[in-house]
Amino acid sequence: MTGTPKYGRAFVFGDNIDTDILAPGSLMKLSPEALATHCLEAIDPSFAGAVRSGDLLVAGTNFGLGSSREQAAVSLKILGIKAVLATSFARIFWRNAINLGLPALVFPQAREIASGDQLALDTASGRIENLTRSRSYEIQPLPDHLLQMIADGGLIAHLQRRFQGTAA
Repeated sequence: MTGTPKYGRAFVFGDNIDTDILAPGSLMKLSPEALATHCLEAIDPSFAGAVRSGDLLVAGTNFGLGSSREQAAVSLKILGIKAVLATSFARIFWRNAINLGLPALVFPQAREIASGDQLALDTASGRIENLTRSRSYEIQPLPDHLLQMIADGGLIAHLQRRFQGTAA
């Protein structure tokens, strides 16, 4: 691993996880913290209570389809998810996640990961290690400018640093 890896348990979900499952539309009046407690409850009622800071979400195809609500990525970030790894992403969710400082990486072998597997992710090199199963994967890393934006805390924080002359 070349960068600082993120270590955590895998929470695994299937295909076509939409933003209404991540941030239910009927609960949008709640604070972001309260909304996050309902994240994914339609398919796993224990998710929000079980996830811990540093855990990773792994999913199948078309993750984050549906509305363009940023609250879907915000909820995952509030709960402590450090990255989302999926076979493919809905374009708007992917960009919202990146803009909010949540790494979202295309992981073609996502189906090889089981819930509870311990993973190490190096976003800079695109290396994923399944420590539970002693398997390693190479994926396309994010470009340096997006890694910097994520490191700065997302697009707004990145632009603030840049305009104040403190960006790296």
